[in-house]
Amino acid sequence: TRISGEAAGPELLEKAYHEGIPVEGVVEKEIKGGYEVKIGETRAFCPYSQMGAKRTENSAEYVGRHLIFKIQEFKENGRKILVSNRMIHEEARQEQLEVLKKSLKEGQMIQGTIQSVQDFGAFVDLGGVQGLLPVSEIGRARVDDIRAVLSAGQKIQAAILKIDWRNEKITLSMKSLLADPWENAAEKYPEGSKYTGKVARLTPFGAFVTLEPGIDGLVHISEFRSDGKFQGGNEIPVKLGQTLSVQVLGVDPVHKRIALKPATTREEDETSARYLEGSSEEQTYNPFAALLKKK
Repeated sequence: TRISGEAAGPELLEKAYHEGIPVEGVVEKEIKGGYEVKIGETRAFCPYSQMGAKRTENSAEYVGRHLIFKIQEFKENGRKILVSNRMIHEEARQEQLEVLKKSLKEGQMIQGTIQSVQDFGAFVDLGGVQGLLPVSEIGRARVDDIRAVLSAGQKIQAAILKIDWRNEKITLSMKSLLADPWENAAEKYPEGSKYTGKVARLTPFGAFVTLEPGIDGLVHISEFRSDGKFQGGNEIPVKLGQTLSVQVLGVDPVHKRIALKPATTREEDETSARYLEGSSEEQTYNPFAALLKKK
């Protein structure tokens, strides 16, 4: 229910003030500190801070528009009236939130549209309310450049991790919709097995090597020092992005940890095997003899 501006006299406006009834008005012009609003034959004042759902850089955009207001103050028999358009937006938003509280639950899978992308994550429009997708919840693999993965206008599917209605915060996760590779990590990466991965992170205590998206293992710095190729010096002897052959020392799926050490490559293992097994012509494989034969 609202009162039409054309029918609004002082008595009706006073009633609207006491009963919280919205009134229609026309934004006549900008004046010092806000706008002059005409409600029927009565003039009211709306501060800049009470116009629109949020502040705008172009304050003149409201001039000439027919809008709905709530009367905040009614004094001197209507000669001084203070109105707010923002209260209308806030009440509508509160009603919308009450509806969303019934439809949105933690753990629920939803669709949304990326509104903006920041270094720490992306803001997602969920249809009347905004959610945050942290960069750590985008996928199982580490995301170094979020803008290479997400962009404004992109539609996504995510799960609701947490809802804080008091502060109007919703945390989302795309990662939780993906299978957790740690569930069968112990079977997939048995102790002693060898793999090739990329160095994903360097720390003072070692290097993290990605075995697959979502699974990084640690080569402790002591393992580099004990390896014949890397003795001497305190710096970790690998570079970010470098391909590295590693051997599994142990898997802790509960705490999501894999201990690794540098390992020989498959080619080196095959060469060693040929050396140990020998050939049909010689009891001992001699790489120098093989080289002479090729010549």
